[in-house]
Amino acid sequence: MISKKNRQMWLNRKRRIRKKVSGTSERPRLTVFRSAKQIYAQVIDDEQGKTLVSASSVEKDIRDKVKGEKNGVVAEKVGQLLAERCQTAKIDKVVFDRNGYFYIGRIAKLADAARKKGLKF
Repeated sequence: MISKKNRQMWLNRKRRIRKKVSGTSERPRLTVFRSAKQIYAQVIDDEQGKTLVSASSVEKDIRDKVKGEKNGVVAEKVGQLLAERCQTAKIDKVVFDRNGYFYIGRIAKLADAARKKGLKF
């Protein structure tokens, strides 16, 4: 269980990052959310307020492929799928928003997998 102090520290980091990071139509924002078991990623155009592309570990495409795998492997698959969807939507450059999480573990694996598939940030 997360304590109030840790949650407040996470929210402060999240706000501090969002002040600096904003997505445009040329470079939309790639944001990541992780829960204890799942991971979600979206590419958002903040000027229009629209989600352009999304991928998550609860989708049937990924859920069936990674049944019984560790969370890091699942995050890599989500990153690869997101990069493929970005390529079909003609998005090649994004701004990475880690959403207050530290750049380690699942967040880093998702970002590295998206980079390997051709997404630039």
